[in-house]
Amino acid sequence: MNSLKQALRTIPDFPKPGIQFQDIAPLLQDPIHFSNTIQALKNHHRNDSIDLIAGIESRGFIFGSALAYALGCGTVLVRKPGKLPGPIHQQSYDLEYGTDALEIQTDAIQPHQRVLLIDDVLATGGTVSAAHQLIQSHFDVQMVGATFLLEISPLNGRKRLTDLPLHSLIQIP
Repeated sequence: MNSLKQALRTIPDFPKPGIQFQDIAPLLQDPIHFSNTIQALKNHHRNDSIDLIAGIESRGFIFGSALAYALGCGTVLVRKPGKLPGPIHQQSYDLEYGTDALEIQTDAIQPHQRVLLIDDVLATGGTVSAAHQLIQSHFDVQMVGATFLLEISPLNGRKRLTDLPLHSLIQIP
């Protein structure tokens, strides 16, 4: 995991002063790093009998699609408002500077499927918590857990997700 961690780039003061943005672009640009990332996620989840991976907009789509292909399961999109056609379910959530929402199509998940959430970064846990609530409140599924490339440990995102098994490949202390 050290080589994956070293592939990340820290951008100071982005998107606002005081934030140390963890840029995953260099990892995605290198085919060996990207392949190793997906292989490590596959190895961790290979015995979880996953039916669907729910990728959270937008970088969760990248990792979710590749991992779904590697595991031989389906993928579903959890998107920001106004991006999905047809009937949708929506979940609002609070941010430190306002509110936001996530949506999923009403027919995206079938009863009793085993679902894994995926995103690139676990920070405060607000987005993944909203995605979890969105799926749990509208679908009769078994949540396998949530998985991430990177976890920024000091932001305590795990505290918002105590009822969901969590996995992250890289932890930033």
